[in-house]
Amino acid sequence: MSSATRRLHPERHRTDRIGWLRAAVLGANDGIVSTASLVVGVAAAQASQSTILMTAVAGLVAGAMSMAAGEYVSVHSQADTEKADLDRERRELAADPAAEARELAAIYERRGLDAALAQQVARELMEHDALGAHAR
Repeated sequence: MSSATRRLHPERHRTDRIGWLRAAVLGANDGIVSTASLVVGVAAAQASQSTILMTAVAGLVAGAMSMAAGEYVSVHSQADTEKADLDRERRELAADPAAEARELAAIYERRGLDAALAQQVARELMEHDALGAHAR
């Protein structure tokens, strides 16, 4: 496909936004349900309007802080795991590049390429960016 064709037909995929969308939907749902449950519970105890309002605000603040802390830990855990995987791949590439080329070729064979083409793809990708090819 020529570069002119690509400019005329841009594809806009949305899968790169799935993670934050899922987190936002789950977080909003959790915040609404837990805050509403808290308010209903306090209201059922026949608390004053100011107490119910203060409970709702406290619940919203606590929920927001909890979600922020949870997201922070989650993102950093994922980043640490990805870094560890990249470090491992880097060591394996340095120790035995031929085995890593065979591993990459086998991945492309499982995806449907014949063995010769899979080996060529693995070789060319590794010549360009071996770590990037294995990370993907």
